[in-house]
Amino acid sequence: MSRLTTKAGLIGGALLLLLTACSPAEPAGQQDKTVIGFSMHNLIDERWQRDRDHFEASIREAGADVITLTAGGDENKQAAQAEKLLERGVDVLVIVAQNTESPLLGAVIEKAHSKGVKVLSYARLIKNADTDFYVSIDNVKVGELQAEEILKRAPQGNYVYIGGGQTDNNAVLLRDGSIRVLEKHKDRVTVVADDYSADWKPEEAYKHMKAALARTGGSIQGVVAANDGTAGAAVQALSELGLAGKVPVSGQDAELEALQRVVRGTQAMTIFLPIENMAKAAADAALAFAGGQEPVSNHKVPNGKKDVPSHLLEPVVVTKENVATTVVKAGYAAMEDVFQGVPKEQWPQP
Repeated sequence: MSRLTTKAGLIGGALLLLLTACSPAEPAGQQDKTVIGFSMHNLIDERWQRDRDHFEASIREAGADVITLTAGGDENKQAAQAEKLLERGVDVLVIVAQNTESPLLGAVIEKAHSKGVKVLSYARLIKNADTDFYVSIDNVKVGELQAEEILKRAPQGNYVYIGGGQTDNNAVLLRDGSIRVLEKHKDRVTVVADDYSADWKPEEAYKHMKAALARTGGSIQGVVAANDGTAGAAVQALSELGLAGKVPVSGQDAELEALQRVVRGTQAMTIFLPIENMAKAAADAALAFAGGQEPVSNHKVPNGKKDVPSHLLEPVVVTKENVATTVVKAGYAAMEDVFQGVPKEQWPQP
């Protein structure tokens, strides 16, 4: 049986262990609490910092500990860190994969299972591996919503699709959803550029947008960008031709800068991911495994090896018209921050 069910009298309070790969600390196996290992790809984007904070808080609130290691975007480093977590004796391993196709992570999962440790994919599904559980947003649905929202604003013309990193399965799913919608309107819409952006880098997205504008002489009517980072890059390229605000651009993650672009009209929409709920769902699933129970799933998602039991949450479209009743009402962002620089008489009325 696991520590969660056999250990009595957990030490009061919650001790959060935020460690780097070389930080000295007592091995998890020698501690008196359930310990969850959290392997993250990077913390570059604001949203991943939120994921980390909410996940760790949920684990602590349950009276368990968490060791978080961040790989800085290096898939080899992430695999090594994940193995280090297993060596430290974590009860369950949760991974946000840098490269969802990496065979290194498949090997990590095999090693985890040899130790009786369950492995969860968080936000990004590890492919072609015996992943035990997956917690995320319905990414195909997100892609569909992005394309549908841009079509409302630009029902015809030349479109650009700017995706995320191709080694991230989410980027593939997002594109699948968006292109599926756009193809239904191919009599009115022409996709003149369709590119992934390596590692989700805005500078890559900027290059793709600049190239599309150059090829079409600036004749672009809609941009479906996979997240707020790529959206910001597209808006920058459009602004250099005086087109920002004239060409609708989608996004995802509801980052503050994106929300500010939305209310100013240079970005048409973003997607609000219920990150707090998603992180809690992942924490609950990890703790269930640690307690010898199966987490509750609402989907099964194929990863090339198996249909992975999954818990998928619904995304929310955020526009200028509903920003106050979505992200602001949820406490995700403050009205004064979102509408910074906007005359108060133009703010939504309560």
